[in-house]
Amino acid sequence: MAHRTIVIGNNTALLVVDVQNDFLPQGALAVPRGDEVIPVINRIAPLFEQVVITQDWHPAGHSSFSSSHPEHQDYQVIDMPYGPQCLWPDHCIQGSVGAELSDDLSLPHARLILRKGVHQSIDSYSAFLEADRSTSTGLLAWLQAQGIDQVVITGLATDFCVAWTAIDAAQAGLVTWVVEDACRAIDIDGSLQRAKVAMQDAGVIFLTSCQLHQGCES
Repeated sequence: MAHRTIVIGNNTALLVVDVQNDFLPQGALAVPRGDEVIPVINRIAPLFEQVVITQDWHPAGHSSFSSSHPEHQDYQVIDMPYGPQCLWPDHCIQGSVGAELSDDLSLPHARLILRKGVHQSIDSYSAFLEADRSTSTGLLAWLQAQGIDQVVITGLATDFCVAWTAIDAAQAGLVTWVVEDACRAIDIDGSLQRAKVAMQDAGVIFLTSCQLHQGCES
């Protein structure tokens, strides 16, 4: 893959995916070393005029919870009307402390908080499309209205919500970058490697936070 250098301008948005208490250490669905993304995100966020935060926001008893399927266990994959669904521990329940964004995030200039996974019977890893792959969250239209055609994605987890968001962004025609040291993965049965291959196949570009600083317009 050819080397590319990012230029951060008014056409670029930072997407901060699901940095919530339940995905951090001691959370209900803790991503290993998930808290390590926070200082990296805080460091790069001032480079961007446009910042969007996503927030998993499930109703109690959501269909993606293993507790809603007593015959199955956490992390088993079952068939749902919209396709395969990994079952998760109850997490990010609307109004709970676990669903709150981390207090350590410093993003005072964020323009939008997008809540996803809000419908009882369908999951939503991606910030752009729900798991049925047809229901839009409205994020693409919002970005287009702001003149955004390039996104830089950070957050949790690399192999699920970050990957689905990145792939959908690239397939929608946005120049899409993932900051590798600003993401962490769950990595279930090789899910991280599969996600990386899928992102690369979709045209997603990987970079580090140091490269991001070098690409900032003076």
